Amino acid sequence: MPRGASPKREREYKKLETEFKKEHRYPGREEEVASRIVNKQRAQHGESKQSSSGGSKQSSKK
Repeated sequence: MPRGASPKREREYKKLETEFKKEHRYPGREEEVASRIVNKQRAQHGESKQSSSGGSKQSSKK
C-alpha cells in the first residue's frame, strides 16, 4: 500500500488479500490484485494525486 493510504484502505487491502488467498483466487498475485483494487478506489474517490482513467470524468463531445 502507498504511504498516503488511510487506515480504512489498509484494512480493506488486508481483507481482500486474505479473501483471495482463502478462495485460491489469483494464485501468487493476491497482494498485487488487492493493492490495484484499493488504489483504483482511492483514485476514484479523490484520495490520491492522480485519478483513474475510467473514473467519473465527463466527455466533452458535443
